[in-house]
Amino acid sequence: MADWNSSEYLKFGNERTQPAIDLVNRIDCENPKKILDIGCGPGNSSKVLAQRYPDADILGIDNSPAMIEAAKIQHPDIRFMQCDANRDLRTMDRDFDIIFSNACIQWIPDHDTLLKNMMCLLKPGGIIAIQTPMNYQEPIHQIIKEISASHKWSSQFENPRIVYNLTQSEYYDLLSNIASDFCMWETTYFHKMKSHGDIIKWYRATGLRPYLNVLSEADKINFEKDIYDKLITAYPKQKNGEIIFRFPRFFFTAIK
Repeated sequence: MADWNSSEYLKFGNERTQPAIDLVNRIDCENPKKILDIGCGPGNSSKVLAQRYPDADILGIDNSPAMIEAAKIQHPDIRFMQCDANRDLRTMDRDFDIIFSNACIQWIPDHDTLLKNMMCLLKPGGIIAIQTPMNYQEPIHQIIKEISASHKWSSQFENPRIVYNLTQSEYYDLLSNIASDFCMWETTYFHKMKSHGDIIKWYRATGLRPYLNVLSEADKINFEKDIYDKLITAYPKQKNGEIIFRFPRFFFTAIK
């Protein structure tokens, strides 16, 4: 599988970083000494943590070499390390005050085990803070699902994209068992897009990536065009020509 593209991801850096800012602002922890940022990407979420907690030792981890390289270049004052959260969390230090993850866990299977492993890395009283997209009912997701499953394209995708998120009710039950206290909420962001092409650009770095990775250059263009043609109807333009791009995200914090 091709690596993540940090430049594509950061084309909408402000929009992608705002949920991290909102999540950090809900963390109730004074003077943390050690923070782990899981799925740090190009370091934008780690920077938010460093701005909030300038005296903390922050470690950003990601399984993408390209993302880690970009993070090290852009934020040389923060520690970053390539790491597979599914495999490597059990071998890490167990004295973190905060375990943070912004828009990452949807790519990691078995959240029951994942969250228990996160809890094991915390000091008593430490906090997990998570944000994960939950926008499956939005038009862009429905369009990608429809187009990829169509007769024209289904033979190209032997392994359809999998999102590993649980339901909100399942997270409630899981957190009830592993946390002394927790808080859950959802926010829908209304992003302003200049064009329907910008929605394609947004998803090219994330949701479309598993599909585009297996297509030839010519097929990539045709696949994106089929999606684009449906976006025009699904996302009408506002009076000023811009487009409202709704993006629901689910958050929770949990105390060990």
